[in-house]
Amino acid sequence: MLILDIFFCRLTRLSRPAILLLCLVILPLLSACGLFSTHKTVSVSPLLTPLVDAKSNQLIAEVNRLAAVKSLHGKLDIEFEDTSFAASGIADKYRKVDASVTVQRPGKVYFVIQFLSVDIAKMTSDGEHFRVAVLKGDEKYKRFVKGTNNADYGEIKANGNGKNTNQSESVKAERATVSALSNLRPQHLTDAFLIRPIVQPASAGYFYSQSEFFEEEPDVRPGARKGARVVRGYYLLEEFNQSADGELRLKRRYWFDRVKAIRLARLETFEDHGVLETEVRYSAQQNLGAEQSASLPSHIELTRRKDSYRISMTYQAPETVSLDHDYPADVFVLENTFGLKEVDLDANRKDSSVPNPP
Repeated sequence: MLILDIFFCRLTRLSRPAILLLCLVILPLLSACGLFSTHKTVSVSPLLTPLVDAKSNQLIAEVNRLAAVKSLHGKLDIEFEDTSFAASGIADKYRKVDASVTVQRPGKVYFVIQFLSVDIAKMTSDGEHFRVAVLKGDEKYKRFVKGTNNADYGEIKANGNGKNTNQSESVKAERATVSALSNLRPQHLTDAFLIRPIVQPASAGYFYSQSEFFEEEPDVRPGARKGARVVRGYYLLEEFNQSADGELRLKRRYWFDRVKAIRLARLETFEDHGVLETEVRYSAQQNLGAEQSASLPSHIELTRRKDSYRISMTYQAPETVSLDHDYPADVFVLENTFGLKEVDLDANRKDSSVPNPP
């Protein structure tokens, strides 16, 4: 410290030309020592271009273009993922299976899951009520579950005093099965496949806001090196609803990919208190149907964090997808013709539990 004090004290006594000359002598020496040299090149994720500009009315028009589809039927490859332990970095993926989906406005769906051409499960929603039939597996998992779309059944718990160990384990397994089925509601699929339109001009109490957003994400372009990342530009269109007390609540958020064209890439829906309810990602947009009359996403990924599952769905043959057919109402009402034990969730809403079976 004493040496430095003496050095700086003498340095202040030098004239300005002398200080400049001293710097010219010292700087090359410091550079030679590597103090100011560059040792490492830091890679920065590139921004994908060109970015397309658009106004809110153009974004709304793109949503309503997708919402013009009245009905849809097609074969799917699906993969179900259990995200119950997502917080700890664990997720269980189940094998890919076949499925067929028929959806029709407003809110109607008929969904069949198959493996090796054998029906595993069927589920329907008529827009107000849903029904789910699990057809294969252990007898204790075979159930016919029905309930109301907008009902919140909460956590389904088992009753019982637990005195009989075997019975307690059996009841516990049954309750877990019913809980999973009650969360896997077919109407979530309807909203993913058939996007609800945006009414223009906006309905009373609804407001829309546009903003710009950039997100770093994996590079999925053909030929991209493993682990490469890019920055993608988005437009966000947010839908707010004004409550009776004047509070604005976020209801839906649309993500539009801006790279080369405007494309709906993501749709998020929110509960009344701003909690993320559903996230749907859309990709691989292409012409669907024999006449290729509609350009729609051929890959859909639906995530329900509250219900701890994610479903990835891809059309097996986009050209065979049927569009805008009128299906009779009874197609979307599943009947228990399988002789399965029935679980009526509405019958147990008061105590939020399923009573012990006889």
